[in-house]
Amino acid sequence: MTARMVLASVTMTCVLALPALASGTGKIQQYFSETATRVNATEDPAQKRAILNRSFQTMERALEAVQGSSTISGDDRAGIDRLKASLRDKQDELAGVNGYVRVPDDQLNAFSTYVVQDMEQADQIITISLVTLLLIIILIVLLV
Repeated sequence: MTARMVLASVTMTCVLALPALASGTGKIQQYFSETATRVNATEDPAQKRAILNRSFQTMERALEAVQGSSTISGDDRAGIDRLKASLRDKQDELAGVNGYVRVPDDQLNAFSTYVVQDMEQADQIITISLVTLLLIIILIVLLV
């Protein structure tokens, strides 16, 4: 009887973890998608830049807080480092610093869409465990 319960528990955990992982990844993409929607709805380029910059800073703070946790693995730390580097590059491009040409005012809507698409593609390249992903989502919700 005990072996069946253990097997059932492991099976249920695996079955439930996949939707949770997909949902968690979707939440991060949704966060940037909502940012893009706000950027597209705004007319003033300075406000568009401020919205994008706040979004990048919020995500960076969440990633740094999770990375500072002693409970995440080395692989998760490496994944977070790659994600942070990608976000930093986008933030540098938005501001036109560190060798990047500043995103022109008339291309901010396209840039926000590019950020969303890049985050969707990063999903396939950057692997972060379910627990770490959920921590990031919780921190984003708390920071926003």
